Amino acid sequence: MSIVVVRNRRLWRGVLGTAGALGLVTAVMTAQPAAAAPASDVIVLPGASSAEGVAVGRGATFYAGELFGGDIFRGDLQRGTVERLVDAPDGQNALGLKFDDASGLLFVAGGFTGQGFVYDGDSGTEVATYQFGAPGQSIINDVVITRSGAWFTDSQQAKLYFVPISPSGQPGQFSVLTVTGPAADTGGDFNINGITATPDGRTLIVGHSTTNALYTVDPNTGQSALLTSISGPDGILYAAGRLWVAQPFLNQVTLLRVSPDLTSTAVDAVITSDLFQTPTTVARQGSRVVVVNAKFDTGIPPTADQYEVVIVDR
Repeated sequence: MSIVVVRNRRLWRGVLGTAGALGLVTAVMTAQPAAAAPASDVIVLPGASSAEGVAVGRGATFYAGELFGGDIFRGDLQRGTVERLVDAPDGQNALGLKFDDASGLLFVAGGFTGQGFVYDGDSGTEVATYQFGAPGQSIINDVVITRSGAWFTDSQQAKLYFVPISPSGQPGQFSVLTVTGPAADTGGDFNINGITATPDGRTLIVGHSTTNALYTVDPNTGQSALLTSISGPDGILYAAGRLWVAQPFLNQVTLLRVSPDLTSTAVDAVITSDLFQTPTTVARQGSRVVVVNAKFDTGIPPTADQYEVVIVDR
């Protein structure tokens, strides 16, 4: 086990959807040409009154969501620039979000509205809106993109919602998958939370805020099985046999090595930073880890003066 502490300078997420990791980015000068370091390791979301989700797009592009406003920001991780892409109607939420590189679409979990939203990643134009569940009875918390479409979680119902994406890049009618087995526990206020998937899309992985565990889910049957126990999982990300787990209450991101048969894990690293302030979701761009600070430690809704995306080399 290796423990990685990233320049600890500056807790939570537990109430709402998707992970977090970060630190300071250091430029390394070598004799050979190298990619430039980001202009800033902290990118402030201008005018945001809350934040929750973050995703990477093409190149150095990233997207972040305004939790209690539903607005979407688009920025450049390399330049440290950001602008408001979507000015959502009053009453919308934006929790977990993912960009589909093939279609150029951005999929957004709509939180307490029970909805999911799809936007054009370039123009911000709304492409589709889905009413997955009734407001007050569903919390659409996170989303992951697979080869065939987008899967959304519901933190109040033992259900996942699937939106197919056609070969031409058009989102279709959604279907509902009932989750069975241990991940179907709905005994808490927030249950199934973050979601990710294996590259082939044959296995989904969900985090559960109430049971403090990660589960695999069969996307065909809905049957779940325990992968590992872990405290306070929020947003999660799977890539190359590794699983990044945001733990906002602990103000850290844990990196797990996952067994090839998806039945066990081992801790590879624990990433902390004094720049963390309850990071809720995590994304990656190359060797860099990208998180968003939700600042739930200030209250719910949060009352911080600003919200930001943080980048760390890992």
